[in-house]
Amino acid sequence: MFIRLLGWLITAAALMAIGAETLASLEANAYRSIALGELWYQLDRESLNLIQATTQRYLWPLLWDGITFILLQPAWLVLGITGPLMVIIFRKQNKKRRRR
Repeated sequence: MFIRLLGWLITAAALMAIGAETLASLEANAYRSIALGELWYQLDRESLNLIQATTQRYLWPLLWDGITFILLQPAWLVLGITGPLMVIIFRKQNKKRRRR
């Protein structure tokens, strides 16, 4: 249940990212994409730096390259895929009793 709720919150964050990107594009009079890494940096740069350092030093340095690829994608896209997938995968299962 918790993961499903988290999925709904991530989906809401995706909608907010679309709104923020739309406003930024209107202000710039051109398309202005907001990358997931840029959004994370604006919200909490210390945690982003900590994740990078931890991944490169203690896990696997090449893993950070894959994470960087994801962080460079539009925030609405990454969140808009992740949230609904979490909701679908962790949805309530209907338990039907079978009569024999």
